[in-house]
Amino acid sequence: MVENQSQFTYDTIDQVPTNRVGLLLGTAKHLSNGNENRYYRYRISATVNLFNSNKIKYVLISGDNSRSDYDEPSDMKDDLISCGIPESRIYLDYAGFRTLDSVVRSKEVFGQDRLTIISQRFHNERAIYLAKNFGIEAVGFNSKDVSARYGFKVMIREKLARVKMIIDVLVGVSPKFLGDKIEIK
Repeated sequence: MVENQSQFTYDTIDQVPTNRVGLLLGTAKHLSNGNENRYYRYRISATVNLFNSNKIKYVLISGDNSRSDYDEPSDMKDDLISCGIPESRIYLDYAGFRTLDSVVRSKEVFGQDRLTIISQRFHNERAIYLAKNFGIEAVGFNSKDVSARYGFKVMIREKLARVKMIIDVLVGVSPKFLGDKIEIK
């Protein structure tokens, strides 16, 4: 079911359709041991490639900012700006505590009915499934993945996240916060 969404994911810039907005799904810049998070680095690179290839005009960064010492959207914004994406083309969603929140808020708060979702393939498949369930036309641009050894814990977590997602869709779970509308212009 979720795996069937892979037909809506793309690995190369030439193949991915053009959309006005790319939804960059947040992740931590560093691992708990202080090392660089490769998922993060690869998502930043994929977003820059999409923007520089005119496949997206704006970036909506959605991530967790629930603690004063943890701010996924701002970290990602700073790195995108350092890679040449103008600040005026970047919007931040600080209430993307989980993928469901990020996807639903992209429509309900930021007014997007069409998106290019930017993450690794496994995450894009789940996000696209959610998008379709909430009336959003979405494709995914797959950032580079990590090795099986490096990503073992993430893949276990992903199995559990998919089960939770199905339950959330069935029982009609909503994002933790919605909030005022923000126009991407």
